[in-house]
Amino acid sequence: MRTVNAIRNVLALVAMLAVAAFALQAQAQDPSRGSPAEAQAMVKKALEFYQKNGREKALAEFMKKPGPFVERDLYVTVYTLQGDSLAHINPKMVGKNMMDLRDPDGKFLIKERMDAAARGSSGWQDYKFFNPVSKKIEPKQMYWEKHDNLVFAAGAYKPL
Repeated sequence: MRTVNAIRNVLALVAMLAVAAFALQAQAQDPSRGSPAEAQAMVKKALEFYQKNGREKALAEFMKKPGPFVERDLYVTVYTLQGDSLAHINPKMVGKNMMDLRDPDGKFLIKERMDAAARGSSGWQDYKFFNPVSKKIEPKQMYWEKHDNLVFAAGAYKPL
């Protein structure tokens, strides 16, 4: 009897692992979604471009759709430490102070990021935001870095 229970437990574990592997594979194969690693790499690429080409040219380049800093659901944003939007995929946000912007759960997402940038030079932030590809509000993991008193960021949307 003990052997039968052990076999059942092993089979149940194998089945759970197979389901988990399938879910991860399906997520990884979704070509419309960027990964957190790709978001972090995009921020580093944006910073390199900024340092090489200057503020004016870089900010304009970050908002080009299509362009090298807008790829699938990944895009670069740039804010001042006071929360003024300098570059964003949504041109309606550019030139505005976004410190009062809240996600659907009430989180002050820009204020939280600027507070973190006041204490450190880089980090990750979780919140919910509109995905321009799926056209839905989705959980997002944002990577940011501070440079020249600006905060450069890009984020990956998490599957629902």
